[in-house]
Amino acid sequence: MQFKIKNGKGLKGEITVPGDKSISHRAIMLASLAEGKSKISGFLEGEDCLATIEVFQNMGVNISKSKGMFMVEGKGLKGLEGPTSPLDFRNSGTSVRLCSGVLAAQEFSSTLIGDSSLSSRPMKRITDPLSLMGANTSSSKEGTLPIRIEPVDSLKSIKYSLPVASAQVKSCLLFAGLYSEGITEIEEKVTTRDHTERMFKKFGIPIEESRYKATKFIKLDRVESINPMDIDICGDFSSASFFILAALITSNSEILIRNVGINPTRIGFLHALRHMGANIELQNKTDSFEPTADILVRTSELKGITLNTNLVANMIDEMPAFFIAASLAEGITKVKGAKELRTKESDRLQVMSEVLDSFGVKFQQEIDGITINGLGKAGMFRSAEINSHEDHRIAMASSIGSLRADGETTVLKCLNVKTSFPNFVDVCKQVGMNIERYE
Repeated sequence: MQFKIKNGKGLKGEITVPGDKSISHRAIMLASLAEGKSKISGFLEGEDCLATIEVFQNMGVNISKSKGMFMVEGKGLKGLEGPTSPLDFRNSGTSVRLCSGVLAAQEFSSTLIGDSSLSSRPMKRITDPLSLMGANTSSSKEGTLPIRIEPVDSLKSIKYSLPVASAQVKSCLLFAGLYSEGITEIEEKVTTRDHTERMFKKFGIPIEESRYKATKFIKLDRVESINPMDIDICGDFSSASFFILAALITSNSEILIRNVGINPTRIGFLHALRHMGANIELQNKTDSFEPTADILVRTSELKGITLNTNLVANMIDEMPAFFIAASLAEGITKVKGAKELRTKESDRLQVMSEVLDSFGVKFQQEIDGITINGLGKAGMFRSAEINSHEDHRIAMASSIGSLRADGETTVLKCLNVKTSFPNFVDVCKQVGMNIERYE
């Protein structure tokens, strides 16, 4: 699949974006481990989240859809059934890492596999601490998929300081902690997404959070059962970020994005853009188990910044969009402490550098960051053919950046956009973008 995009102006509209991907994964997981029926609305029907559903269906969980709502008949913490074939997580790093924490405690063997992209991503970051908890796990000699998990008599709790800023590693250990003897304690020196902590509380799971200076401490005791819960999932901030970017960089534009999650651990992109001079308003704020708001964005003149390294971990998925914003800002933008970008669906530091080069942007790539020379408010990208390397966020960020190109731009290998934003092209057209999809 490829996208062809022509430059544009005057983007207008009131839109919604698909449900939050991170919350969708966790809702299915906890509903499947609960005892009874849960209802989930607003679920993201992207390829990654559908892979999570299929994994739990392959372990005997009845999950059905009716009138846009998913019904999950939970089997309990120990009620999952051993799969008859390897569990295929396709492209979903979140799902494979979080589910490993659950599978490590089951009374059956399991093999976890994925597509070629997922099979290149590092898994020792979860298998090592799970082994410290007594889990019997093994991976390839390169520390990647497939992962093989054998049953053990029990898991033991650990006190673990996260060596990398990763919500996936933290969440994996919290899920394993539901089954472990004693108190599981995790130290987080750099704040990451707290969707797991919030979702545990929503399902009535006791979890304790505290802080000492910059370090967050999370404590969790073993539980015997989980009660079912009805969940309404808000719009995904990472998906909204592409339309925030579109309105900012396109002349005479104003876009309102309804009911978007504004979890404080997810909106580093918003803080960074405001620091750059972005005109962004949050309206109609609400706060249930996840805070939400309508986001109003208008065309803005951006200036280059040195990105606060404390923001990097909670805007890691928005970095491709941020690089586009920086490329069209006035002055120089510097990013450091972003080495984790190299372990995503693609090496996003390298691939986004290639995108910027194709667009005619001057930059200096480093091992853990990049320095970008912005083109300024009157600057235009060079129209180009962009290789997204089958990375959905690279594909979408490049498509939005094409609004400021001097002609038609083609973005190649866009099929994986379906993993997080199946109707991306339709929403682009809804606000007035000239974009076509070719398969």
